[in-house]
Amino acid sequence: MKPEYDLAKLKSRPNPFAKKLKQQVTLPLGIDVIEYFEEKAQEKGISYQELINLYLQDCVVRQHELSF
Repeated sequence: MKPEYDLAKLKSRPNPFAKKLKQQVTLPLGIDVIEYFEEKAQEKGISYQELINLYLQDCVVRQHELSF
């Protein structure tokens, strides 16, 4: 790296897009649902919250319709 790039002098600032990326919500989920996603997330090495988010994003992209 060039010496004129002194990163120690840079001021940090929050990401202006961070609030648009994710929004925290509270959902009442069944214990069986949480246990399922916890098990699958452990296999993948990610948090179950992130796995649920990825699953829901996939549903949005594929325009998945629920079948009852």
